[in-house]
Amino acid sequence: LGIIAPWNYPFHNMLNHVLSGIFSGNGVVTKCSEHTSWSSVYFHSICRAALEANGFDPELVQLCTGVAETGKALVECPHVDKIFFTGSPNVGRHVMKGAAPFLKPVVLELGGKDAMVFCEDVKLKDVIPWAMRGCFQNCGQNCCGVERLFVYESIAHDFIAAIVEKVRSLRQGCPLSENLVDCGAMVMDAQCILVQGLVDDAVSKGATLHCGGKRNTYNGGQFYEPTLLSGVTPNMRIWKEEVFGPIMCVITVPGDNDETCVQMVNDCAFGLGSSVYSASTSRALAIGSQFNTGMFTANDFGVNYLIQSLPFGGVKESGFGRFAGPEGLRSCCLERSIVVDRIPGVRTSIPGPIDYPMNTKQGMGFGKGLIKLFYGDSVWVKAKGVLDLIRNA
Repeated sequence: LGIIAPWNYPFHNMLNHVLSGIFSGNGVVTKCSEHTSWSSVYFHSICRAALEANGFDPELVQLCTGVAETGKALVECPHVDKIFFTGSPNVGRHVMKGAAPFLKPVVLELGGKDAMVFCEDVKLKDVIPWAMRGCFQNCGQNCCGVERLFVYESIAHDFIAAIVEKVRSLRQGCPLSENLVDCGAMVMDAQCILVQGLVDDAVSKGATLHCGGKRNTYNGGQFYEPTLLSGVTPNMRIWKEEVFGPIMCVITVPGDNDETCVQMVNDCAFGLGSSVYSASTSRALAIGSQFNTGMFTANDFGVNYLIQSLPFGGVKESGFGRFAGPEGLRSCCLERSIVVDRIPGVRTSIPGPIDYPMNTKQGMGFGKGLIKLFYGDSVWVKAKGVLDLIRNA
């Protein structure tokens, strides 16, 4: 297997595919992000040490560092049977293009713009912690992080009033310091520039900036302040483009209308995860079942990633294929159909009426009898099939 890992969770996003590959009987070659080379080399040494300590060849796992050319070489390598890629849709298309001449299968996890929905019947004190976790975990640098927060109209004003101080109170700094920290830095300076462009575009087109909206210069480095935006509309770039930063975008669902909510959620090129919160679980399920996403949770967030027996993946611009769960392990295998005789002493043979050269009339009668016996939709039809077999034996 060839793994092209992203930069946002360099330990987990490398190790999960290495484990799946090894447990399904493969050797694994990983190309880490050029932004996480140092940590990936360290994490990779843990994998090799674990294999060796348990009597297995540590050469089963290999690590490549480098930029785009390294990934291209891995995709086009004739000794690599399948590629697992996590990254942007644009690079995912290049991976597909590189694998296509070899008819090499790929699994693409291409990020998302996940929606979290709060119906009007929720208790704000119960759902606000979910909004904070969904938007600001890892400073928003999550594939399945919440990038669109749909709040029903009748509670939208109270929700914003309640959550704005929560966002303002988030502490930002280096997690390795002795100070308490809620949000760390952006991995890349270029991501700060991208986030700023999306925020500026939204504000210029009418969105309300309640707090944040700029770099945190007090700390130095690549810090972007936790930001709260409301009044986000479809004409803004941030409605459709992936942010991957500490931005909470509140979108009001007019008229508390479930049907309108579904249309607004599905108005997006991405389709990774989604969640709906409601006092009625059946209502949450009814709304979420109409979302065009690969994953959905009712009155919960991200737990599908915690449950490793569930497959992870999306649709549309979020990619295709799955990892984790039985489906993920099977995707690391070349599936084969194998048939053997199960009864000792009994071997399959060709019945005489259909053995070449054959009597066409007798053979057709025998074949029709088999079809009735195997696929008849009633006992009577199956019985007629048995009679046809006897007559043409």
